[in-house]
This record gives sequence, structure tokens and C-alpha cells, in this order.
Amino acid sequence: MTAPTPMRMVSCAIALGSNLGDSQSILQDALAALNATEGIAVLTHSSVYQTAPVGPPQPDYLNCAALLQTCLAPEVLLRELLQVEASFGRVRRERWGPRLLDLDLILFGDLVLTTPTLQIPHPRMHERAFVLVPLSEIAPDWIEPISGKTIAQLVEQVDHSGVHLLKVKES
Repeated sequence: MTAPTPMRMVSCAIALGSNLGDSQSILQDALAALNATEGIAVLTHSSVYQTAPVGPPQPDYLNCAALLQTCLAPEVLLRELLQVEASFGRVRRERWGPRLLDLDLILFGDLVLTTPTLQIPHPRMHERAFVLVPLSEIAPDWIEPISGKTIAQLVEQVDHSGVHLLKVKES
């Protein structure tokens, strides 16, 4: 019997958001938790942006994006993201409601995938400035595989007037 062949390393993009608690620390701690997860390496992350919420009345969000390298399959990576959310106390009560931590898998290489639990690329990324603005900071030339457009091109097609740089990225 031979050992299973490990999956090749794939670059992924995730979006992070928080609007409850010490959101800035939560985002930093979530990146550290992801980087400490077996099979995931955080390559870089964007600056933090303050954005108006989508959905019911609630506090503004802090958002950022990160590029990961992973050997995990997409569904396994999603499970890891959900476990990190849960470890920060995330409870899913209300769609688009306030949250301590939200981690969304946005892109997984050039994969296009639709399953009952996961859609890649993220189905609403192209209309969300709070995802595209931070992502364009760290991956402007990444080509979204359905539209064939770069992240830089996609960000120019959305109203990003409500997305404000909070602070300069720490090195």
C-alpha cells in the first residue's frame, strides 16, 4: 500500500471581516491562527479597511484580504476557515448580521467549483468593494476565472467610496 499523494500547493485568496469586539486584534489573531494551521501558510495580507455594513443596522466592519498557500482541498480549507471562525466565538444567527469574525474563501487558484457547500470564485466577490479593494492591494493581477478580468479591473467596476483605509499594513 502506498501513501496518498499530497495535493500540490495552491494559492488562495480569502476575505476577513469583523465588526464586534476588538476587530483589529481579531483580524490579526485570525491571520496568526490560519498561519499556525497545518497545510496553510499566510503569504501576505492587505491593509485594514473600514467599511459600511451590508444587511441590518450594525457597526461598521474592519476588512482585509490575505493570500494563502495551501495543500488542502477546497472543501477541507473551507472547513478549516469555519473552525477558525468558531474558535473566535462566531455563531451564525442572522444572514449578513454582525460578527466577531467572518472568513470567506474568495479564490482558489484558477478553480471554478460549485458544490452544495462551496462556490469558487465567491459568487458575490465581483460586487463587493469590501472584498475587492483589499484584494486589489495584494493581488491586482490575479485573474478571476469566470470573468477573465483582473482584480484591479473588477475593483474599478464597483463603487468603492465607502471603503476607507484604516491604517498602514504592519510588516
